[in-house]
Amino acid sequence: MRDRLRGFTFEQIVFWAFVAGLAWAPLLYGGNLLLNWGVNGVIFPGLVAVYEISLLLRKARHPVGINRVALPAALFAAACLWTVFQMQTGDWVPFVHPIWAMASQALGKPLPASISVNRGLTEMGLLRLVTAASVFWLALQLLRNGERAGLFMTAIVVIATAYAIYGLAALAFGPFAFLQIPIREGRVSSTFVGYNSYATYAGMGLIVAVGLIADRFATVIRDSAGSWRHQLAGLIDFAGYRALWLTAAAFLIAVAFILTGSRGGTLATAMGFFCFGVLRPSGSKGGLRVRLVMALTGLAAITAIVAVFGGVLASRFEVSGLSDANRLAVYRLTIHSILDAPWQGFGYGTFIDVFPMYRDASVSLNGMWSQAHSTYLEVFQGLGLIFGSMLIACVGLLGLRCAMAVAKRQKNVIIPRIAAAATVLVGCHALVDFGLQIQAVALTFVAILGAGVAQSMSSRSGVAD
Repeated sequence: MRDRLRGFTFEQIVFWAFVAGLAWAPLLYGGNLLLNWGVNGVIFPGLVAVYEISLLLRKARHPVGINRVALPAALFAAACLWTVFQMQTGDWVPFVHPIWAMASQALGKPLPASISVNRGLTEMGLLRLVTAASVFWLALQLLRNGERAGLFMTAIVVIATAYAIYGLAALAFGPFAFLQIPIREGRVSSTFVGYNSYATYAGMGLIVAVGLIADRFATVIRDSAGSWRHQLAGLIDFAGYRALWLTAAAFLIAVAFILTGSRGGTLATAMGFFCFGVLRPSGSKGGLRVRLVMALTGLAAITAIVAVFGGVLASRFEVSGLSDANRLAVYRLTIHSILDAPWQGFGYGTFIDVFPMYRDASVSLNGMWSQAHSTYLEVFQGLGLIFGSMLIACVGLLGLRCAMAVAKRQKNVIIPRIAAAATVLVGCHALVDFGLQIQAVALTFVAILGAGVAQSMSSRSGVAD
């Protein structure tokens, strides 16, 4: 018993350190600084190392064995190994990019050649992949415990609310001293440099908050005997008293989200909520009336928020529409570059060096394009079509597992349901933006995904290694 208590206490320490790391991730410009990448590259892999050592010392088993995620893990490992190979130099390496020969000729001295056009950027990209994998692994192991997984989702809401409050305060009083992020057009970006990246982050927080509210609302409605009036009264009592803080948190996140004015973020979040609504637990009770009361309540809340705070978003759609000529031109040029190196790629994370080789007059001369504004295109350009598909597929398979679990599980089904909706959100937004390339977004997402996968397996089945 003493050993079990010691192990439980240690896991709690690791869990709260894990949550603290996720809370820190967005603090400095959404984590999009070299400092953040380095710190996160130490914190999360370090927590994994500490956790694994503790299992060895306690002679304990992993709550979820690696065999339970064997295919996604194999796909991810293959993509990482190819990234390592892209950085290798020497005459034995095939498919080296010709830019190295051109640079050697220009400088008059031989340079080590590789597939990657910038080995430093590829190495940084690999670090970010390993960091994200560490977050997923910790979430998968620590959040196998259902009570802890619920606590984690609550913590995500608290963190997202804190950053929403900061963003609204910065909009009202001006940017704070330690973060010089200009406020433009009355839009909220919180601690993120880009509005669209913050929209992805806030959208995930909103899905988690609304998911927890919907789960508890459904319980209240099912437990309310009698007519629809009794159910509505129970719903109002729950929202106004027992879940007041959660309702307030969802409201604040929703307001900050709407004030980002992000077109892509809004549409992607709508797709996430559509997925959340479509995925219904197999054992859900209450029928059409329960869903109707919840849907009407949510619709009324959304309508009120958009009516009061939706001016910025409406103006963005009115002025810019749904498309952007510059982005479409960048997509076309990026696809052209992918077709020039379809199998080997240019080196993971090297878009900023590759794009100038293909840039032409179809793109405005103003500014520098450091991202393609499509994570999928950047992955294919960096890793090639084969290994790029592997990296994307490993995430898609995990999200699909969460979606399939909603129809099978009876307990804690809300967590894989939220994870599936978050996967749709970030997956859709990644088509037209680079939110997943911002560490705060990526790390928060893979943590939610890890929780969903951990809770997608029945508690009655043995999943430990």
